[in-house]
Amino acid sequence: MIFETLSNVLASNALITAFVFVGLLVWVSYWFSETLTRGRVHGSAIAIAIGLVLAYVGGKYTGGKNGLADFAMLSGVGVMGGAMFRDFAIVATAFGVHLDELKKAGVVGAASIVIGVVLSFAVGAIVAVAFGYTDAVSISTIGAGAATYIVGPVTGTALGAGSDVIALSVAAGLTKSVLVMVGTPLVAKRIGLDNPYSAMIYGGLMGTTSGVAAGLAATDPRLVPYGAMTATFYTGVGCLLAPSLLFLAVRSLS
Repeated sequence: MIFETLSNVLASNALITAFVFVGLLVWVSYWFSETLTRGRVHGSAIAIAIGLVLAYVGGKYTGGKNGLADFAMLSGVGVMGGAMFRDFAIVATAFGVHLDELKKAGVVGAASIVIGVVLSFAVGAIVAVAFGYTDAVSISTIGAGAATYIVGPVTGTALGAGSDVIALSVAAGLTKSVLVMVGTPLVAKRIGLDNPYSAMIYGGLMGTTSGVAAGLAATDPRLVPYGAMTATFYTGVGCLLAPSLLFLAVRSLS
């Protein structure tokens, strides 16, 4: 009786429940990050990995197509994780960055963003083709996911990709994020990643904000703002190029 009443209350306040649920999930993820990895794997990456697992388990358990959102008390997760909040977060991030700051990196810093997006997209597209995907929409979505796990869903939604392909794009972006987190401290000295200028270029080439921020934090915390700044622009440029010019390029080749 008590559980049924609680379930009804949570279901009737679905969006608030979703915020509380995700907040707890993020808190646990950051605790894991600090306790088990000493910050080398960023809490956001752990949260996304746990979210993907929970979505899979939820879908298997309910037989539905919306993961945890198929549970009545967690239906608000579908709204919170939908396109509206996602696009709002992207726009909010873009408004938090000043264009004048990017100019400090010069032409090389700006070029690194475009090069990073195109290169990551190309690698992701090649992997998609290698695994048997032949249509331009799927190839472009997975290629965009290789840029970041935000660009992938944005591109997939814009092009009308299936939920399975969008999920793969998120997984590709998450894998890249973790690799950047772990690999940055290992290669920092070899590539001269020890000053703000190189951090800006590195953030523009890698693009994954959480991966770059965590990797630079493990290398030198003073470099984090510089790498994160160009990495933030990278996401915006990816959201512009992937569903438009890069998709048209893939379609012309497929």
